[in-house]
Amino acid sequence: MTSANGARPLDGVRVADFSWFGAGPIAGRTLADFGADVIRIESEARVDGLRLGQPQKPGKSGYNVCAYFNNFNADKRSFLLNMSAEGSRDVALRLIERSDIFLSNLTPRVIQRWGLTYEELCEVKPDIIAAYQPMQGLSGPHRDFLGFGAVLTPTTGISYLSGDPERKPVGVGTNYPDYAVNPGHTVLAILAALRHRRRTGQGQRIELAQIESVAATMGPALLDYTTNGVTQNRKGNQSSWMCPHGVYRCADDRSGRERWIAIAVGNDAQWESLCRLAESADFTVDDRFSTLLGRRRNEAALNESLSAWTASLDAASLAMQLQAVGVAASLVQDAEDMCEHDTHLAERRYYAYLDHPETGISLYDGPIVSLQRTPGYLASPAPLFGEHTFEIATDVLGYSAEEVAELTAAGVLS
Repeated sequence: MTSANGARPLDGVRVADFSWFGAGPIAGRTLADFGADVIRIESEARVDGLRLGQPQKPGKSGYNVCAYFNNFNADKRSFLLNMSAEGSRDVALRLIERSDIFLSNLTPRVIQRWGLTYEELCEVKPDIIAAYQPMQGLSGPHRDFLGFGAVLTPTTGISYLSGDPERKPVGVGTNYPDYAVNPGHTVLAILAALRHRRRTGQGQRIELAQIESVAATMGPALLDYTTNGVTQNRKGNQSSWMCPHGVYRCADDRSGRERWIAIAVGNDAQWESLCRLAESADFTVDDRFSTLLGRRRNEAALNESLSAWTASLDAASLAMQLQAVGVAASLVQDAEDMCEHDTHLAERRYYAYLDHPETGISLYDGPIVSLQRTPGYLASPAPLFGEHTFEIATDVLGYSAEEVAELTAAGVLS
């Protein structure tokens, strides 16, 4: 969906995106979805690792075919600038001077070496909004530590709480902070800074320490410790107030895929609805499970009995039946389910399909929110590596073709 005239709320806003991998580019992708001109600064001297990552289509290789990278960099332009080359800082500052937002998730050490601190940016662009996302912040004893979401989850306590109590911590199976927490917080901060600048004419520095952004999601565990002296441990799928609360094996589908259902019961009324649906299943007539306290005390036995009931049932059909009687339930979906079979996501047109020059028609995540009057949308697939270098150098930075050739010969541009 697009607005009547195709306008998006961030049209006219330019972002000089000096970030890489996950948290920074995903924040930039959100801004691009809503109209910002996001210019990804890349370099042949140090290629973004996601460009070389997986998944890739069989038979495809190179910098432009990683679906992971392409999904998080749609609607952007790629500009190759080697920040290690003499004269590169002048080009970088020239771009920042013509931008509204500077975005980076690099360590303070790199930012200082490149001469791109907030104070230095303000010399060429006094009202710049500079968003820095170093993992540990701009100050402190760990400020130059490196890491990704897989490092942040153990550092912030998430991994310690993930998994079964009798086993080692397993984390969340993905770089969760990179996808949601850190980019989401960054985008909110940037939008607040844009509003402030519109009202006052003043830019500002945004410091989003990724460790603090993620720690903000750990409130209950931290409060349990500070209030009660309790260090929470892993508890699998158990809930502190719902029972049953877990995933249960169902019948395999026709192709032999494992099928599971998630069921969460929050009160006795929902439990009674579940029992009516299950009719004569063993757990429906077991007095141990008649109250929430009883279910909590005998949770292992309840889960075993519930699993015996679900084992022969179709997970998707059972989930719909449970939802119909007021019990929270869902098929445990895999990627095929979400892309091919989820009628809800399909009807809402969440996924976008864009034609990429090297990967062809490919699936992209849609905008994270829907605005009624000025909805975001994807206008173009991810850029090819360096696709827009000449265009940006001439149209945005104002260099002549001869000057671009000189900068290229000097190794500044490529």
